[in-house]
Amino acid sequence: MDSKSAPIPKLLYGTAWKKNATTDLVFLALKAGYRGIDTGAIHLFYKEALVGVAVLNAMEQKIVKRSDLFIQTKYSPMDEHGPHTLAHSLIHRPSASLEEQVHSSVRSSLTRFSHWRFEPTYFDSLLLHSPLHTLPDTIKVWKMLETYVPHKIRQLGICNTPLEILDYLCTSPDITVRPAYVQNSFYPGTRWEVDLRAYCREKGIMFQTFWTLTGNRELELSTAVRKLADSTNVEPPVALYALVLGLGGTAVLDGTSNVTHMGDNLNGIETIEGYAQSEEGKAVWSECLEEFKKLIGEKG
Repeated sequence: MDSKSAPIPKLLYGTAWKKNATTDLVFLALKAGYRGIDTGAIHLFYKEALVGVAVLNAMEQKIVKRSDLFIQTKYSPMDEHGPHTLAHSLIHRPSASLEEQVHSSVRSSLTRFSHWRFEPTYFDSLLLHSPLHTLPDTIKVWKMLETYVPHKIRQLGICNTPLEILDYLCTSPDITVRPAYVQNSFYPGTRWEVDLRAYCREKGIMFQTFWTLTGNRELELSTAVRKLADSTNVEPPVALYALVLGLGGTAVLDGTSNVTHMGDNLNGIETIEGYAQSEEGKAVWSECLEEFKKLIGEKG
């Protein structure tokens, strides 16, 4: 069996908070052209099983093949389930050991995607949803996740991580599988993760941004974003996504529930890429990108 991951697309369709609309929205996203899906095992945020149903439906209708898709899920430590999560909604027993929690979660996620006929069940990426309270526990969980690579999980990554934890995972001799992805929020409260993203670029790690639109209303109204949007005849959110991608080493989580926006976002990114490479657009793109970098304090 080929153990290579599909390449990560520029836009990943985010499935958090879609609740019972998950199947319909993920199917529509795949039909619109999204080829990356981000989900998770934690019931508080995701309906992972419904994502699996949507992908199966799209495959049965010949919209996609499994090999076309980049599918990413998450293992969420107990703290990520939140204080108000009912015990029966957990994948594992609240009192379960770390080892039981990890293996129960991964097995559950694989089962939810195991009904594809004649297709191997695997994830292109699995993210540790957050570091645990202690570094030893974080390492312990990471080492357990390593046992699934590369056949059931192609690559590992981590969410909501500080630079210190990421550096350990990238440099410690204890770690066999280095992180391929980091998924952190991109907004003023995290200073747009300037230092962390620079580290990721240095290490060849793809940085996945979330809260990209919701957390950046001021950026969306900025001159750089508006000028690029006007110059390419796209909506400002698309121009914002394009500039985030222009920072390099980034992918963007896009969780729109609007079918029209799905197509507009995908097509708009392509439009801006073409414009940025054209004789007409090169200067405008460079000007907007440089101004955008100044706004977020980008280094280098």
